[in-house]
Amino acid sequence: MTEVTERFFESLPARAPEILVGLADGTLQIDLGTDNVTEHWLVRMRPGAVHVSRHRGPADAIWYSSMALFDRLVTGEAQGVAAVLRNESTFSGNVVLFLAFRRFFPDPPGTRDPREVAREQAGRQA
Repeated sequence: MTEVTERFFESLPARAPEILVGLADGTLQIDLGTDNVTEHWLVRMRPGAVHVSRHRGPADAIWYSSMALFDRLVTGEAQGVAAVLRNESTFSGNVVLFLAFRRFFPDPPGTRDPREVAREQAGRQA
């Protein structure tokens, strides 16, 4: 387990109230593989709250990713949906949970809010 991934999972409960405001309600099992070892994370999501544990268990959805890819996801260097569509990772089950969970990942480095860019451009034109 890498330190960046460990910190990411530790941060989820504190970040959940601002991120999980929608209909996500269920359990997502995340399996992270490297070499011949698979680490398991069980993420129980409900509106405004997350509980994270290092177990396998009954889940409404399962997402498998390599550890290297997941590290890139938690640093914003890769995108979850694109990784699934390219078969770099696999997902099965309730897709709403996957779509809600991906909101925890940061934007790519250098990404800016388009509203901020528009305000800057408007200020230059004035």
